[in-house]
Amino acid sequence: MVDREPVRVVGDDELVAADPTEGMLRRRAFEVPGLWAGQVVTAPGSVSGWHHHDSNTSMLYVVRGVLRLECEGVDGWLDAPAGSYVHVPAFTVHRESNPGQEPSLAVIARSGIGIPTVNVDAAPPPHR
Repeated sequence: MVDREPVRVVGDDELVAADPTEGMLRRRAFEVPGLWAGQVVTAPGSVSGWHHHDSNTSMLYVVRGVLRLECEGVDGWLDAPAGSYVHVPAFTVHRESNPGQEPSLAVIARSGIGIPTVNVDAAPPPHR
């Protein structure tokens, strides 16, 4: 017989602060080898620090508000309103902001085995 992990339900009150980046609040629901899951809240008018997620690929689903992304390879920014999915490839330096009037909330699923978040000092070079 194979030992299996039990199915778990993680409530909002059980999420734990994780992977700090200035200007945003990430909270982890769970982390197992190869998968990180949680959420990020960005306050209105807030702009995060520049960061990347090492060799991890991230997928976000915007539940509430607008998530604005600036990232390497894109002139300007990309806005993801509620109901949008966002794919952030591994090693992509980016920052997030919230141009709206309410806190934005996104659910995150991150796949890979690298460091969950690497904060960096500078913006990526402009796209050419």
